Amino acid sequence: MRVLVTGAKGQLGYDVVRCLKEKGIQSCGIGIEEIDITNLKETRNFIRNYHPDVVVHCAAYTNVDLAESEFEQCRIVNVDSTENIASICKEIDAKMVYISTDYVFSGKESDPYEVYSTVSPLSVYGQTKLDGERVVLEKVEKHFIVRTSWAFGANGNNFVSSVLKNAAVNNEINVVSDQFGSPTFTYDLAQLIVEMLQTNSYGVYHATNEGYCSWAEFAVEIFRLMNLDVKINFIKSEQYVTKAIRPKNSRLSKSSLELFGFHRLPDWKDALVRYLREIDAISND
Repeated sequence: MRVLVTGAKGQLGYDVVRCLKEKGIQSCGIGIEEIDITNLKETRNFIRNYHPDVVVHCAAYTNVDLAESEFEQCRIVNVDSTENIASICKEIDAKMVYISTDYVFSGKESDPYEVYSTVSPLSVYGQTKLDGERVVLEKVEKHFIVRTSWAFGANGNNFVSSVLKNAAVNNEINVVSDQFGSPTFTYDLAQLIVEMLQTNSYGVYHATNEGYCSWAEFAVEIFRLMNLDVKINFIKSEQYVTKAIRPKNSRLSKSSLELFGFHRLPDWKDALVRYLREIDAISND
């Protein structure tokens, strides 16, 4: 099996490549330096030359707030590039794994979202990721669409690294307390993705670490584990103004994983402990 991973310099792409290597699966991780996936001809030549059995499409425009003003660039990366890759996967009969997001939902419902729940994005970013999903559904029969949320990994910036940087210069911070979801360690998610792509259990999945919390509760646990004395002010979304509207309920039901025989990911608190150990080891190298 040969696997091509886009966005290999990002948090999830980096961990997918790492997990593939750990499993002894031949892989190639690419970033913007290797190939411009917005260019169809260049993308087709590269993929046809490598001829993968699976393409894991992790590359994405992820600056949620900037996307509100850079909507054309966001669409080019999240929709047009996805269409390029999906078309080529169809041509060479390759499987495709597409990484999507909780932002395809409005967050206005009270229950965790199922894979079949009504989609209604509130932001440009969410809409482009949903449009990417639709492209994959239309063009690639052998597809895995994996929606996740609140990702954190060792190879990139995320909520954990941001609040720790903030805490280094402030002994009091404001964190939103009325948005709920599941923090997701990209290494855990990558292991699941590698498990999935070796099967023919195609479809749409929700994949996050187990358990739910608010952003403020997430911050409390981070500081507790790091033994940091930082005051956290629990604030409402309306008190933390951003260009893009975030869903207040980002809780995703993972029932589809069990339905097709996949294991759920560990609890997010367990994942956070392992992540903090990993970044500590990296900083001490």
